[in-house]
Amino acid sequence: MAATHENPAFIDDHGHNRSNGIYRNYNRSINNQAASTTARNTDNELPTTCKDKTLPERDTWGKGVEFLMSCIAMSVGLGNVWRFPFTALDNGGGAFLIPYLVVLFLVGKPIYYLEMIIGQFSSRGSVKVFDLCPAMRGVGIGQVVSISMVTTYYVAIMGMTLKYFIDSFYSPLPWSQCKDSWNAVCVASSDKNTANYLYVQPQNVTTSVFNVSVNVSNYTSSVLSNTKPTASAELYFINEILKEKDNIDDGIGAPNWQLVIGLFASWLCVFSVIIRGVKSSGKASYFLAIFPYIIMAVLLGRALTLPGSVDGILYFIKPQWSKILDPKVWYAAVTQCFYSLSVCFGNIIMYASYNKFGHNVHRDATIVTGLDTCTSLLAGFTIFGILGHLAHEIGTDDIGSVVKGGAGLAFISYPDAIAKFENLPQIFSVLFFLMLFVLGIGSNIAMTSCTVTAIRDNFPNVKQWQCALGIAVVSFCIGLAYITPGGQFILTLVDYFGASMIALVLGIFELYVLGWVYGVDRLCKDAEFMMGRKVGLYWRWCWSVITPLIMTIILIYFLSTYTPLTYNNVSYPNWAYALGWTITAVGVLQLPLWLIVAVIRDPGVTWREKFIGAFKPKHDWGPIDPLLREQYNKAMDNESIANQGLGCCGWIKKNIFG
Repeated sequence: MAATHENPAFIDDHGHNRSNGIYRNYNRSINNQAASTTARNTDNELPTTCKDKTLPERDTWGKGVEFLMSCIAMSVGLGNVWRFPFTALDNGGGAFLIPYLVVLFLVGKPIYYLEMIIGQFSSRGSVKVFDLCPAMRGVGIGQVVSISMVTTYYVAIMGMTLKYFIDSFYSPLPWSQCKDSWNAVCVASSDKNTANYLYVQPQNVTTSVFNVSVNVSNYTSSVLSNTKPTASAELYFINEILKEKDNIDDGIGAPNWQLVIGLFASWLCVFSVIIRGVKSSGKASYFLAIFPYIIMAVLLGRALTLPGSVDGILYFIKPQWSKILDPKVWYAAVTQCFYSLSVCFGNIIMYASYNKFGHNVHRDATIVTGLDTCTSLLAGFTIFGILGHLAHEIGTDDIGSVVKGGAGLAFISYPDAIAKFENLPQIFSVLFFLMLFVLGIGSNIAMTSCTVTAIRDNFPNVKQWQCALGIAVVSFCIGLAYITPGGQFILTLVDYFGASMIALVLGIFELYVLGWVYGVDRLCKDAEFMMGRKVGLYWRWCWSVITPLIMTIILIYFLSTYTPLTYNNVSYPNWAYALGWTITAVGVLQLPLWLIVAVIRDPGVTWREKFIGAFKPKHDWGPIDPLLREQYNKAMDNESIANQGLGCCGWIKKNIFG
């Protein structure tokens, strides 16, 4: 008697069969076909009878845990260390957790799970996935444009981190001592009881959503004029790392050769990890996801042994209840959650597309979104524990006076605090900047892989290493602009116009397309078809109403509170604004461009038929396995018959409530 075989597409990571309901007949047909073959199938392959010879082979994760680890490495990044602590402190401290957790459950987690579902269900990247609605293909392409821009400056930040990592091996630490060449009133960061030196705090500065640049406003007035003393850690960052200019009227200058080496080394690391796609990045994900937590635990343990650390932590979590109803606080919560989890950029869709068909993404979405929040809190305790010690050492009770926002928290405040350690500050400096570098690598691997996957999905003849190498070389060349004396001006400009604006606009279109064009009801049936579990009302309400509405309100608030972009209290020249809006246009105008292309390409006879057809899924939309897709299409045909005569109100009700 011939042995029967279950379709691996339905086998989860624990060996359980998740097939039920509308696809039981499919499994029965596969078993009958498999009985006549002796071919042995591995965990990463579909049966020979299931492979579509017209489609290129698609890799899958070696193990389901590799997908989880990769998502953790992607979502837990630099922003958790330097953006969340300052954002929370500036928006109510401990009270900020209330709006943040509300937003996490109404925006972050629903979008994360949604993108995992459509990526895994279709086995398509962030562009190809919009075969579900060809008219909106521009959403995916625009997201690739945006994430490609982010990639170029994210690695530049990693290059700076690598420079600090190397400098951390010197004794004394280079930023702990003053230099005469800085021509400023400097106080050595290694000195104690120096309460009269200042951190230059930004005032009236337009901050970016990613907050990766370092605004050091008042630098010209207070530092160059020698009117106030400044910590050597800050002067080191400005004069030795950034070599910053007052403005970019006469150009941005030449790259810092030391940062060029760091930029090259960072891209070499990224390229080495993604050279074989998920087969190599999946193996690296264990280290990239776990190692930062080990270092963070060590740093937190060290912080708790220092005098003043508890005061710093209490300062961080002390609730300011008066701010909880401030719209700015809720706006900060949404943007922090949105960008911390990397939703609506295409990364999650891309990673999920390499999953086995029956993988439990609901579990993974819950783990990653929860862990991301816990990591932000852990980072906040670690950072503010050290800063509390810094305030104690310089003899001030105002802990807020030693806190810088954004990347300044990592490159100025924290190094200044470490310089005051009595015993082996080099060890803790090495650990801190190594942690930042590893966090940056994990996030950048996802961003670069997203672009690689988008290209290879549409041009399958391009090899993985060729595509990865091309992106690395081009991005390296662009990244040179960010490590010039005027680099922070350019970085802030690209971050604001190329990431923040594009991501918000395209993210909203993505939500409405999936929720109301493709339909939440169909999404839920896809999820049930794939994982064998019904989707609850909470998800339906979020995907159809709550999440799109919140994101729309945030976009309106974002545009209504728009102020001209500045850096160091210096307004950008007109050509810079023109460049910025051009960058935004390149991403957003993908929407009408590909809408027109989809309408023209549609096989409909009349223009009305073409337009309507452009908003319907392509004929090959669905699971990548052709036999599974055939069964899925039959189920959808039966569903269409059942939906006939519903009417507009009936369809809306079914879309929301099922």
